[in-house]
Amino acid sequence: MSEKAIAVKAQKVEEIADQFKDAASAVVVDARGLTVAQSTDLRHQLREEGVVLEVIKNKILTRAAEKAGYAELNDIFAGPSAVAFSNDDAVAPARILKKFADENEALQIKGGVVDGNIASLDDINKYASLPSREGLLGQLMAEFQFSIRSFAYAVKAVSDKLEEEGGATEATPEEAATDAE
Repeated sequence: MSEKAIAVKAQKVEEIADQFKDAASAVVVDARGLTVAQSTDLRHQLREEGVVLEVIKNKILTRAAEKAGYAELNDIFAGPSAVAFSNDDAVAPARILKKFADENEALQIKGGVVDGNIASLDDINKYASLPSREGLLGQLMAEFQFSIRSFAYAVKAVSDKLEEEGGATEATPEEAATDAE
């Protein structure tokens, strides 16, 4: 092999290792058997969520994973491998790929890395059941609103009860002026 080819492969290993290090998650799949239309559809769905899918030679993946500190992944780099990298949403690749694999038998999830931890197929399936980042933030905001709303209702109920009992202690400015005379 020429020095130029070796340099190109070394550069590719560096790029993939950096992607592994920088990614919030990386899910490895076997996409063998997908039609061109299915593959295009999958890439489109991933791209909408900011996920990049790359088909990478196993030798380059093995070296890149070792360089990134994920040598445990080497066992899943058998047969054709593609990796879905996401830098923003750690759950998006798992969620999209799981849904697509359920609809298309040809796609098989092998494993991956989520938030710096090696994830098995079972782990990926668990992550896939989680809502998106936006969904989780929406749920959190709803909980905050519920708590604030409940507190406001409690304060209003106490205020209403005091008014009913005539126990309001503050006088209006007009009442205060009348009492002073």
